[in-house]
Amino acid sequence: MTRYDGDMERTFAALPPAQGRGFAQTWWGQAWLKTLEDTALDSAQLKTGRRLARAGAVGAVSVRPGRLTAVVQDRDRTAHRADVLLEELSPEQWDRFLDMTAERAGHVAALLDREMPPHLVEDATAAGVELLPGLGDLEPECDCDAWDHCGHTAALCYQVARLLDQDPFVLMLMRGRDEAALLDDLQTRGGGSAAESSGPEGVDAAEAYAAGDILPPLPDLHGLPDEPGVPPSLDTETPPAPGIDPAALEFLAARTAVQAHHLLAEALRGTSDAELTVEQDAVRLAAGDPGRDVADRLADGSGRGREGLEAAVRAWHLGGTAALAVLDEEWRVEGEALARARAALESAWDTDERPRLRARGNRWTVAGAPVQLRLGRDGRWWPYREERGRWVPAGGAAQDPATALTSAEPTAADGAAPEEAPLRQ
Repeated sequence: MTRYDGDMERTFAALPPAQGRGFAQTWWGQAWLKTLEDTALDSAQLKTGRRLARAGAVGAVSVRPGRLTAVVQDRDRTAHRADVLLEELSPEQWDRFLDMTAERAGHVAALLDREMPPHLVEDATAAGVELLPGLGDLEPECDCDAWDHCGHTAALCYQVARLLDQDPFVLMLMRGRDEAALLDDLQTRGGGSAAESSGPEGVDAAEAYAAGDILPPLPDLHGLPDEPGVPPSLDTETPPAPGIDPAALEFLAARTAVQAHHLLAEALRGTSDAELTVEQDAVRLAAGDPGRDVADRLADGSGRGREGLEAAVRAWHLGGTAALAVLDEEWRVEGEALARARAALESAWDTDERPRLRARGNRWTVAGAPVQLRLGRDGRWWPYREERGRWVPAGGAAQDPATALTSAEPTAADGAAPEEAPLRQ
């Protein structure tokens, strides 16, 4: 139950214990927890926070611009007020976000459905607005006088991840706008109108050559289009040449337009992805929902086969090239990496809760259960589940192995582990 206190505060009733389930099921909830786990300096405090949150020790959560507040009880019933601060967006940032969102009906529809699609966050970032917190953005305050995240502020963050799963407007309120005000602004704000050209774009080549070094200024660069372009249809009355598949060419052109739009956005933000290998690019194309014929060709060409490509596509959706590497590579964990892995596994559970794990390379399998943890080379843990005799990704990566493992374990409500939907027929 949610209670509204004033214009800019929401109070959420205490949630029941979270035994046997992860704190975040959505990608944005997991991104919130990743920020916490990457920021906190003491993994023992994170472990305490998870235990308190799972036990239902976090009281009603107050959410208002720039601040989260809750009373958290220790095991001995000592109550502490915990606060977590997050910087509000500036009026200029809100203007840019609203302009961008108003021009994309899909973004508004997703928010109304309590969803936060990755493209909304990516488009906001391209507009200079960071919606999700980054490293060090979650600032803790607690009356236990801890100088970093303590178990109480960590418990509050884990509980808020569950609230974010249910309603991404919680994040918007933390950033400075409540749901009603945000929707009103979007309703009254028209789509961005194209600016009128003040003169011809470009310069005649002969004029430029004759002018020498006295040249008019170059025209402004066009902004990044909201969406990738749509390639022309190849469905014509002219029959295709032998060996040419028009449907495959149309799909390839459409996915190339999407990739070009992504690369241009990365370039404008000053970042760049590493160049994909042929095998990785085949998975990227398969993740674009091809028809059956194209999917079969990609499965054969990648050397993975149908089921192997389905598992690779699932990994791609969960984490791109990093997730693919964890799917494909088995490597020997040694030295400092092994010491860190063992410490993480040792501190993730209480002694009586720790599962029995069998290790082989970078893979730890739970004895007697079809679930597994895989360690990436970046130190993150990836959950895997055995389905139809094959190990497949079961969720996104986490810094904490216990959090990752809960994504691989079926809940009582699920009955059995869900199977990945196959590539489109």
